[in-house]
Amino acid sequence: MSANRPRSEKFERGLKTRTAVLGKEYVEKSLASADDFNWAMQQLSTEYCWDEIWNRPGLDRRSRSILNLGMIAALNRPNELKLHIRGAIQNGLTKDEIKEILLQIACYCGIPAGIDSFRLAREVFKDMGID
Repeated sequence: MSANRPRSEKFERGLKTRTAVLGKEYVEKSLASADDFNWAMQQLSTEYCWDEIWNRPGLDRRSRSILNLGMIAALNRPNELKLHIRGAIQNGLTKDEIKEILLQIACYCGIPAGIDSFRLAREVFKDMGID
């Protein structure tokens, strides 16, 4: 289990941000399921992505969420897109704002990417109880 693994200050700072954006339940589950094979990926993503990048002062979390939705949709990463739609809600985006972002994705990344993104967003909204 990952609980006994050493954690750097960067990891702890990143973990705080990761938890605030993605939710305690998701993050705890990811860490609890980490093993010797994928622990290095947990460290990399938590220290580099969630501390080095997400904690930089140049953009707020809301702006970072907007960027992530576009990039992740363009990369066709549905599991990550669903996760970051949840994060976007946590970071203050509204359902209508997400709709506008997804329309922009459809325009610039292609209609199939837009259709998939809308479908995934509807699943997230349903799971979160958002009408």
